[in-house]
Amino acid sequence: MATPIVRRSSDQPSSSQSNEPGKLNSLPLVTRRIAAWATEMTLVVVSGLIPYSLGTYLNTRSDLNRVPLNPVLIVTEREIARPLALPVSYGTRNVAWPTNFLWTVAILAPLTLSGWQLLLLAKTGSTFPKRWFGVRVVNSQGQPPGLGAVLMREVIGRWTLPLSVAYTLWRYSPAFPNLGVLTVLAGLMILTEGTGFSSPKGRRALHDRLAGTYAIDATKPFKPSQLREKKPEQSQWNEEGDEDAAIASVVITPSQTTQPPSNLWRRLPLNPSMALLGLALLSMAGVLITLVGTQVYIQTQQNRRALEQRNSQQFLTLVQQLSPNSGASNEERRSAILAMGTLNDPQATQYLVDLLAKETDPSLVGTIEQALANIGLPALPDLKSMNQSLAGDLESIGTNPSPERELRQKRLQNNQRVINKIIEVNSGKLNNFDLSRVQLSQSVSKERPLFNLVLEKVDLSGVNFKGANLSFASFKGSSFRGVGEDGRWDTFDDQIADLSGAQIKQANLNDTNLSRVLMVRTDLSRATLKGANLANARLVNANLSSAQLMGTDVRGAILENASLTGADLSEAIFNDANLYAARLGRVIAIATQLSFANLSKTDWQGADLSGANLARADLSNANLSATRMTNANLNSANLEGANFRNADLSLADLRGANLTGTDFQGTIFFPAKQDPADQFVQTPTLGSQSAVVKGADFSQTKNLDAKQLAYICTQGGIHPRCP
Repeated sequence: MATPIVRRSSDQPSSSQSNEPGKLNSLPLVTRRIAAWATEMTLVVVSGLIPYSLGTYLNTRSDLNRVPLNPVLIVTEREIARPLALPVSYGTRNVAWPTNFLWTVAILAPLTLSGWQLLLLAKTGSTFPKRWFGVRVVNSQGQPPGLGAVLMREVIGRWTLPLSVAYTLWRYSPAFPNLGVLTVLAGLMILTEGTGFSSPKGRRALHDRLAGTYAIDATKPFKPSQLREKKPEQSQWNEEGDEDAAIASVVITPSQTTQPPSNLWRRLPLNPSMALLGLALLSMAGVLITLVGTQVYIQTQQNRRALEQRNSQQFLTLVQQLSPNSGASNEERRSAILAMGTLNDPQATQYLVDLLAKETDPSLVGTIEQALANIGLPALPDLKSMNQSLAGDLESIGTNPSPERELRQKRLQNNQRVINKIIEVNSGKLNNFDLSRVQLSQSVSKERPLFNLVLEKVDLSGVNFKGANLSFASFKGSSFRGVGEDGRWDTFDDQIADLSGAQIKQANLNDTNLSRVLMVRTDLSRATLKGANLANARLVNANLSSAQLMGTDVRGAILENASLTGADLSEAIFNDANLYAARLGRVIAIATQLSFANLSKTDWQGADLSGANLARADLSNANLSATRMTNANLNSANLEGANFRNADLSLADLRGANLTGTDFQGTIFFPAKQDPADQFVQTPTLGSQSAVVKGADFSQTKNLDAKQLAYICTQGGIHPRCP
C-alpha cells in the first residue's frame, strides 16, 4: 500500500521564514481574530462615516448652492427604510451640492472597501488587519479559500444567517420597531455565530464550518494537525504534533470507506426498489394535484363566464328600458337605474357615469347619484375621467355667463357631489386611490346651491390628490395619514396622502393630520390650519401666503423656498423645521417656537417676531430688516451675515449668538417706552436688561453707531472700542 504524502503549501511560510511575533502576535489566536475583525469593520464604518459627516456639515452652510437630492441617495434611503420600518422619506429636499457628492461617496466607499477586503481574503487568505494580527484563513488543503468560499464564509455565514435570525425575532416581537432592540439582538447573534454556538466539536465558528475554512495562526508553520476538530476530551490543540499525527489526520483508511452511508439520499442508489417506489408515489401525487387544480380552475372560469353573460343580458335589458324611445315612465326608469347599480358590471358603471353627465331631470339625477354611491369605490375611476372631461369643457367655454356654461356647470356639480359622497362613505378605504388632477373646487350656479367639498373627520390616508383642485374645501378634523399594516406610527408602511401640486386655496384644514404628507408646490394660500399637525411634512416650494397657522405643529417640516408672506404663525411650533430661503415677509410670528430651525437666507422683512424663541436657530444671511423682535430669544443663534437694519431688538436675548458680519444699522437695542396693553413685551428688571447682550461678541458686526455701542458696552457686550 502506497504511503500517502503530505505536501506543504508553497505559499506557507516555513518556521525559518516566519517573523518573530511582536506584541500583537503574542496574544491568543482567538483574541487576535476578534481584533482583526473589529479593525476590518471599523475601517468600513469610518470610510462611510467621514464623508457622510462632512456632507452633513456642508449642508448647513448657507453660502452653497442647493440642488435636488441625488436619485441614488433617494433609492438607497428607501431601501434602508423599508426593512428597518423607518418613516418613509420622499427625497423631495434640496441639499448643498457638495453634500450630494459626499453622501454618494459615503455609500460607495464602504462597499468598495468591503469588496476589496473580500477579494484579498479570497486570494491571499488575509486582509491587512488580519496580517497585522497574524491571522490567516485557509481551506482544508492549507490554501487560500477562493472567492466562492469567502462569499459563503463572510456574506452568508457571518452576516446573512445571524442577522436574519435577529431580524425575524425583532420583527415579530413586541419590541418592533425599536431599533435599539434590533441592534442588541444582531450583536448577540453575530457573537453567538462567531463562537460556534457552543459546538461540542470545538469553538470553530459557524461561518468557517459552512465554508469549509479554518482561521489559523499565520506566525507559525502550517501543519495539517491544526485543521483537526477539537475532541471533547482534549484539553488543548496539539499545535506542534508529530509527522505520524499529521499523516493520520489526512489519511482516509479503508475501514472508513467501507462504512455504509447514513444519509437517506446516499442510501437510495443501494436500494433501487425503494427509489422506484418513491418516484412512483411522487408522480401519482403530482398527477392528482394537477387534475384537481385543473378541474377547479375550469369550474371557476365557467362560473365567471356565466355570471358575466347573465349581467350582460340584464344590462342590455335595462339599457333598452332607459332609452328615450322606450316609453317607460319616470318611476320605471328610476327602478332600472337602481337595478343597474347592483349589477357589479364595469359596463353598467360606465353607462351610469355617462348618463349622469347628460341627464337634466332632477329626480333622475338624484337616482343616478344614489346608484353610483351604492357602487362605491369601483365607480371612482370612471367618475374621475368624466370629472376631468367636464372641467376641461367648462374651461374651454370661458368665464363669461351663458346658458351653455350654466348647463356644463350643473353637470360638473352632479359629478362632484357623487365623488364627495363616495369618498365620505368609504373613509379609511382609499389608500393608494388615484384622484390626481380631479376638479373638486367650489363651483357656482345661479339656480342651484354652491357645491362645496366637505370631508370633515374623514380618513383620507394614502389618497393621491396630486394636482387636484380642492380649493374652498372643508377638511376639518380629517386625517391625510394613517398607520399601515403593522398598526404603528412612523414606520415605512404608513399610509400617507400625496397633495403635491394641489390647489387647496382658502380651504379649512383646522385640526387635520398632515404629518409627513407630501405637499411639494401645493397652493395653500389663505387656508386655515389652526391646530393642524404638519410635523415632518414636505412643503418644498409650497405657497402658504396669508395662511392661518396659529398653534400649528410644524416640527421637522421641510419648507425650503416656501412662501409664507403675510401668514399668521403665532404660537406655532417650528422647532427643527427647515425653512431655507423661505419668504416670510410681514408674517405674524408672536411667541412662535423656532429653536434649532434652519432659517438660513430667509426673508422676514417687516415681520413681527415678538417673544419668538429662536434659540440656536440658523439665521445666517437672513433678512430681518424692519422686524419687531422685542423680547425674542436669540440665545446661541447663528446670525452670521444677517440683516437687522431698523429692526427692534429691545429686550431680545443675544447672548452666545454668532454675530459675525451682522448688520445693525438703525437697530434698536434698548427698550423705548412700552405700551401697557402689550402682553408679549413686559418691562423687565434692570438685571434682565443688562443680560440681554452680556458676553455677546460684537467685534465683527457692521454699522454700529455711537449710541448702540454705548449700550453694548454698558450692558456687558464685547467690542474692541469698549473701555
